[in-house]
Amino acid sequence: MNDDTVLATQGLTRRFGGLVAVNEVDFDVNTHEIHAILGPNGAGKSTLINLLSGEIPPSEGQVLYRGQPIQGKSARQIARLGIGRSHQKTNIFPRLNCLQNCELSARIHMGGVFGSWRSRQTARQVSERAQEVLETCQLSHRAYTTASDMSYGEQRQLQIAMVLATAPTLMLLDEPMAGMGREETAQVTELLASLTDRYTLVLIEHDMDSVFRLADRITVMVDGCVLESGPTEQIRTSEKVRDVYLGRHEEGAAA
Repeated sequence: MNDDTVLATQGLTRRFGGLVAVNEVDFDVNTHEIHAILGPNGAGKSTLINLLSGEIPPSEGQVLYRGQPIQGKSARQIARLGIGRSHQKTNIFPRLNCLQNCELSARIHMGGVFGSWRSRQTARQVSERAQEVLETCQLSHRAYTTASDMSYGEQRQLQIAMVLATAPTLMLLDEPMAGMGREETAQVTELLASLTDRYTLVLIEHDMDSVFRLADRITVMVDGCVLESGPTEQIRTSEKVRDVYLGRHEEGAAA
């Protein structure tokens, strides 16, 4: 670890019965970088994110956030430390409008029941926060649109806005561009690139063009282990990565 390290794991392992889904993974993320995690299906990528966010506990090893161990804390406790999480499946409240979705995320994160003077003050902060993140995600014009009436790409942008509403410093994004067309993917890629002056991002994504365009560093996982980790150009030109992962990816795309 160095002074720029915001998140790190040491020997992180997760077993499900006889299956070792994540196997002694050492992994670190630096402040204000986009660190992508690549690997074929079943490599352990989502399990790693679940371990980092506290959704499941490790079998062994440590997760360090700003140098302090956080393994064993609940997902809510970890979120309150400043680690936000999005999921593969779009996780929004379809009957609420965009602004209400973001207000609800901010309100849950900040806690408290509205009604008292202090709670009314919190309500103003929640509303301001929700409007701010909608502007960041270029959804201000959709503030009063019911979420279910939005396009799929806009719903994915809303999901990112809802994570931002929880005031994270580190965001764990699990396939934020899954299922998108080319134009929608380009919009979300541009959005994520714009966030790095204020946030640190860990990104699981299968769109290789977007990953190579966005990531500062990449960690490649295979069978629960780290195959290679380093700067994007190193991974792009790695023979080992090409043979084990990129080759499979290209074959799958051609099939």
